[in-house]
Amino acid sequence: MGGLGGGDVINTVPSEIVYMPLEFFQNLCQVCYLDKFSGVCQSVLHDCKLTFLQILCDHDLFVEMPGRDPSDRNYLSSVLIQEIFLTWDHEDLAMRAKAARILVVLLCKHEFDVRYQKLEDKLYIAQLYFPLVGQILDEMPVFYNLGSTEKREVLIAVLQIIRNLDDASLIKAWQQSIARTRLFFKLLEECLIHFEHRKPDDSMLMGSSSRSPLGDKPFSSKYSDRLSPAINHYLLEAARQEVGPQGTPENGYLWQRVNSQLSSPSQPYSLREALAQAQSSRIGASTQALRESLHPVLRQKLELWEENLSASVSLQVLEIIEKFSGAVASHTIATDYGKLDCITSIFMIIFSHNQPLAFWKALFPVFNNVFELHGATLMARENDRFLKQIAFHLLRLAVFRNENIRRRAVIGLQILVRSSFSYFRQTARLRVVLTITLSELMSEVQVTHMKSDGTLEESGEARRLRKSLEEMADESKSVNLLTECGLPEKALLASCEQLSENCWSWSEVKVLSDSLLSALDASLEHALLATVMTLDRYAAAESFYKLAMAFAPVPDLHIMWLLHLCDAHQEMQSWAEAAQCAVAVAGVVMQALVCRNDGVWSSDHVSALRKICPMVSGEITSEASAAEVEGYGASKLTVDSAVKYLQLANKLFSQAELHHFCASILELVIPVYKSRRAYGQLAKCHTMLTNIYESILEQESSPIPFADATYYRVGFYGEKFGKLDRKEYVYREPRDVRLGDIMEKLSHIYESRMDGTTLHIIPDSRQVKADELQPEVCYLQITAVDPVMEDEDLGSRRERIFSLSTGSVRARVFDRFLFDTPFTKNGKTQGGLEDQWKRRTVLQTEGSFPALVNRLLVTKSESLEFSPVENAIGMIETRTAALRNELEEPRSSEGDQLPRLQSLQRILQGSVAVQVNSGVLSVCTAFLSGEPATRLRSQELQQLIAALLEFMAVCKRAIRVHFRLIGEEDQEFHTQLVNGFQSLTAELSHYIPAILSEL
Repeated sequence: MGGLGGGDVINTVPSEIVYMPLEFFQNLCQVCYLDKFSGVCQSVLHDCKLTFLQILCDHDLFVEMPGRDPSDRNYLSSVLIQEIFLTWDHEDLAMRAKAARILVVLLCKHEFDVRYQKLEDKLYIAQLYFPLVGQILDEMPVFYNLGSTEKREVLIAVLQIIRNLDDASLIKAWQQSIARTRLFFKLLEECLIHFEHRKPDDSMLMGSSSRSPLGDKPFSSKYSDRLSPAINHYLLEAARQEVGPQGTPENGYLWQRVNSQLSSPSQPYSLREALAQAQSSRIGASTQALRESLHPVLRQKLELWEENLSASVSLQVLEIIEKFSGAVASHTIATDYGKLDCITSIFMIIFSHNQPLAFWKALFPVFNNVFELHGATLMARENDRFLKQIAFHLLRLAVFRNENIRRRAVIGLQILVRSSFSYFRQTARLRVVLTITLSELMSEVQVTHMKSDGTLEESGEARRLRKSLEEMADESKSVNLLTECGLPEKALLASCEQLSENCWSWSEVKVLSDSLLSALDASLEHALLATVMTLDRYAAAESFYKLAMAFAPVPDLHIMWLLHLCDAHQEMQSWAEAAQCAVAVAGVVMQALVCRNDGVWSSDHVSALRKICPMVSGEITSEASAAEVEGYGASKLTVDSAVKYLQLANKLFSQAELHHFCASILELVIPVYKSRRAYGQLAKCHTMLTNIYESILEQESSPIPFADATYYRVGFYGEKFGKLDRKEYVYREPRDVRLGDIMEKLSHIYESRMDGTTLHIIPDSRQVKADELQPEVCYLQITAVDPVMEDEDLGSRRERIFSLSTGSVRARVFDRFLFDTPFTKNGKTQGGLEDQWKRRTVLQTEGSFPALVNRLLVTKSESLEFSPVENAIGMIETRTAALRNELEEPRSSEGDQLPRLQSLQRILQGSVAVQVNSGVLSVCTAFLSGEPATRLRSQELQQLIAALLEFMAVCKRAIRVHFRLIGEEDQEFHTQLVNGFQSLTAELSHYIPAILSEL
């Protein structure tokens, strides 16, 4: 009798049977059923019986619908329905599948018969067959065991019944139980899955990805010669629904809003016939091969037909969702009111599968209505998974090339924002959700593509996403966008539950949009740097830093990128920067714990941590609580996690020899061990503190000032530098990196990226006039700079050779730097003392060192000029201050005088020895004799003489101290110092006679 397929069966029926009159079949059925086979019988006989009924039902002769009156019942239809319902209880799954197919065919015959086209007739048919839906819900395991073709046939029956059913019957079906309602919507989910619209080449979509609905699934034709003629008749008619001039059908059904481009009377043969012919000539071939064997016109017709069919099914499901949403709002049905999982599951299926354009156009008004009615439930924490998936797919749609879909995605995002305003009065939590989903999307979207010259640039997907995020916060485009998408102009009015005024704030939406755009920009920049990251470690570190800052609303993502940055610094042996990353991670955890009152720390401890790492926010907000979205947040925000990263920071700071930071960090760890009474850990901490404080004492008592790093100002000039052009940075380098080292390093980094452009290093620290440089050349200006202490007088004329020796070791956080540049008014760099000016440039950086990155942008630059005489006075005052510092510096013990003696000898030798007297004498020659002396103002002359007198007085005092400290072996050196001092005094008396009486 053939297989299960109706088309296969009818092709096996002899023609003399096919053309028998209807009375013959009725009499035959009556004899067979009444006398022999009525009801359930042996499996073999029952199978034959069903095959026979299938032949009858699939026959071109009409099987009449049972009448409304018992006296008006068609015998053959009654027998068919009776046998089908009996078979649904059969233990053989194949029997159940065959029975389902018979019922579908019978239903389709009744539906399209011209005698039953009135609405009341259609309603009667739907009500008559509606128990079938309940039967299917009871037999869901049977349904899941069917093949794809058989499942489609059953789903067609379900959709055909529901489409003509009245609302009262639908609501009655949802009133039985929550489980029954869920099963009902499971069938609708199957409809969306099995009638998904998929094109071989969908130009609307972004590039294929692992989560893209396109994927690599095979394309399965929904229109097949395996389907019986009656079913194909239904499908074809459903896909041919005419649309009115305004895009809405006459009866207003959503499911009919589809294309009407299928009628082609000029075609020599039908699509069904073409498919049957293709399949018969290519037995065993794949569906894709059969599709490609069709004539192009027919292939296009097939694709259009499938698109229309998919739209019809999806729109019908959407209409049911809208009715269900209204019923839920009135609380008249049995469902899960806490999560509304029936609605959320359907929406997740809708958004995660491809849909035709006709469906997207109809979706968002329904989406808007559902969120207006049930926004509080759908936005609640219990629906985190739903909200994340909807946000992800809206962002995915915002990347589509098709402008109709992309703009509707923007409206979808605005609907989420409106709901966030309505129920939470802010967007903090929604920002977290969108940031998470944007991060997931960035792993699948190709944000860059390669140009013909081999370089990378921003892709079309990234540009479209950027445009969508900008439009989300664009008030000027809002009304037109709403109108275009079929929503009222006031759709974004967000009324709070407690208040009646509109809670929508465009400024806050702009903040949300900017936050997402910064995450997109950081992801794009990271991708563009992929080819140079191993060479340019500075840019790589900044890229990780920008990602960490962009994804800061989500603690998990923030921590992830900070740890990536920490690893990058450790590879470069930038221990201080790596330690700062560990501190920043600990700060994120500590803030969340303090906010939740879930730890041993308080806001004071966070403030103490902020002194180590200024990037740690001083504000304790509810952001961490808002960030606890399903799968993110709370799991890593524990006390043990914070202690782990504090200990890592302590280890890294120790490697950087920044022991004062180590002490501060251990003082944050100790309260944890105290609260736990972990005395062993406390003992270890205090032992470590002892070692740390001893290291600090050693650094402070060293005659050579301790320097943990060297600093360089680097200016970039040239279009090839891109975003770096005309910007200045301060670089923090290890203390053994000299000026020549960093010049070589930066030259190596940027020469490889110049593409033939000449790279020139400006050898001095003069002010650069960028407009006067050669446009075809790139320039680097690299200058050594000194960090500025907090209380340092930047207007002092003194030189800065000994400036850091007077500073405390604990003051190792710097955000200001300076360098001095000699110049002359005649344009020459060097000149005589009387012509030598000095320019002191002070730089302010964006943040302070040590930072999370190796270089910081210069945000402010100020200059101060010193005249030649001020320059000379500063030189003398510098030597005076150095000597006085040695004389007044307290020592750890009176018996340990050797370091002090060595330091004092070194400075005295450079001050009063005969061979270096030219330094002070040259000042007198330049400014106290001849014409230069006449040019000095009285005040300047007095300051210079006072400086010289004070210098000589301190030298005399230092020689006396030196005499008390030396032994026999240093007597000769002391004699040389005395002779040098006397000689210098005699020379100076020619210019300052009063010096003899002063000394």
